[in-house]
Amino acid sequence: MVKLTKIYTRGGDKGETSLGTGQRVPKYALRVEAYGTVDEANATVGLARLHTGGEADAMLSRIQNDLFDLGADLCTPETGGEKAHGALRVVAAQVDRLEAEIDGMNASLTPLNSFILPGGSAAAAYLHLARTVARRAERQMVELSGHESVNEAAIRYINRLSDHLFVLARHCNDNGAADVLWVPGQNR
Repeated sequence: MVKLTKIYTRGGDKGETSLGTGQRVPKYALRVEAYGTVDEANATVGLARLHTGGEADAMLSRIQNDLFDLGADLCTPETGGEKAHGALRVVAAQVDRLEAEIDGMNASLTPLNSFILPGGSAAAAYLHLARTVARRAERQMVELSGHESVNEAAIRYINRLSDHLFVLARHCNDNGAADVLWVPGQNR
């Protein structure tokens, strides 16, 4: 378990940070951008949880924990020597759980015949915001994977997460009845 005794270390005062391997990198490094955006997605999920309860909140609680796992995975490069061996990694079972939850929620939703505008309920609006942040994290992770090794299960997880958040937003919008639909060219 992590034990934090001091919040500031002054280690980043010159624009660098440490990865899980101890390697120092610039704070603007793509790996740091990716796990920083995962952290941002997690914070946005926390906002959504202020407006959910029951099973939706339980799912989001599990997702928040998974997002910390994902951040730890990204923070420790797979090729980082001894410290990379045995590092916490996202696993296929986490992706499978998201898929099962998506399928369960989607079963009660009516099929879409239009794109959805973010909104409806407060929970849905925040879930759509979290979805867009997760998509940005995914783009950064995929870009990172073009330069360095990235856990394939981690990329699958973040891809499924945005789908999960989309379906959960519809679920929180009275199973889609309160969805706000896009009307192409409505204001021309």
